[in-house]
Amino acid sequence: MSSFILTINGGSSSIKFALFDAGPTLPRILSGKIESIGQPQSTFTVKGQNPTDNFSRSITAPDHHAAVKALMDWIRERFPRGELSVVAHRIVHGGPKYWQPQRITLAMLKELRQLSPFDPEHLPEEILLAEAFQRNFPDVPQIACFDTEFHHDLPRVARLLPIPRRYEAKGIRRYGFHGISCAYLMEELARVAGTAAAQGRVIIAHLGNGASITAVRGGKSMDTSMAFTPTAGIPMSTRSGDLDPGLNLYLSRTEHLTPEQFNHLVNHESGLLGISESSSDVRQLLSRENEDPRAAEAIAIFCYQAAKWIAALAAALEGLDTLIFAGGIGENSSVIRSRICARLAFIGIKLIEASNEQPAPLISAGAVAVRVIRTDEELMLARSAVRALDGHGKL
Repeated sequence: MSSFILTINGGSSSIKFALFDAGPTLPRILSGKIESIGQPQSTFTVKGQNPTDNFSRSITAPDHHAAVKALMDWIRERFPRGELSVVAHRIVHGGPKYWQPQRITLAMLKELRQLSPFDPEHLPEEILLAEAFQRNFPDVPQIACFDTEFHHDLPRVARLLPIPRRYEAKGIRRYGFHGISCAYLMEELARVAGTAAAQGRVIIAHLGNGASITAVRGGKSMDTSMAFTPTAGIPMSTRSGDLDPGLNLYLSRTEHLTPEQFNHLVNHESGLLGISESSSDVRQLLSRENEDPRAAEAIAIFCYQAAKWIAALAAALEGLDTLIFAGGIGENSSVIRSRICARLAFIGIKLIEASNEQPAPLISAGAVAVRVIRTDEELMLARSAVRALDGHGKL
């Protein structure tokens, strides 16, 4: 009988998943997603190697409970004979206690629920998914893979936040995120460019709906733009990135914003959407930047802040050998890559525009190798689950 690994990536308005054969090379069987959760009409899509798996249909998912039920119904129909070997979950935040991939237990879920204030945007939905699998597939082991693992051992100078020291004991520190993506990209860099490149001074620009910049040396994270939560760093699709802390108090006094309203403002109304007042999608903003100065400003600020963070992290590394672009924007927008790199010639970055347009795996001619590498968080989740279940990689 076939044996499969299912990966789950629960977001604030979507659930993404992928299925892998549990063989040595972990071939992908299918991928799917439920999008626009909480909207009047949601979409459930699956695309796989077998044409009978493929579909795209509208569903009613006013909240995550409804979306999770739709997913469970599909899984029970797709795997009626107990073919699932393991379910691997991307968990964005594990607080100070959880960072290594490990089996999900009732005790862990209880503690993660208590940690929800660390990440109210993701943890409640991720816990909901794990509990649903526990009810529906009680004999299938579940593995939690934390997005903070790659950054767990940041140098103290990068990890400590400049607030009273007593808060460090409460778990308030720079955690960093997109760690599953970073881990995959470093493995890929070693594969395509060699071990020496992966052990050098590397900056990863993971640019998507969420965006972060990470400095890596000797294969280890040295600093990263996201901090205590994924809201920090560069502006993103709807997240603000770094802000003056005094803005919270100002808006509470002048606009009477509650903490919850401020949190919604900086996570769902800001970034590209807030600046442009029209869209959080880079493709749409680029298409209208010549007619709409707000769209042009949104793109300009995004590129400016990304370049500024890359330059700052090059200083943290005391130089730069490789810059990696990844994520939906980083992998697919030659315009954004070009505009970011145009500000970075002073640190040895020189794009080959023809290569950037393709894009080729290597798009530079300068002292710094600039690479475009397609990230694969789902495959990294599957690999992590295998490693967590058995040190020898056997399920």
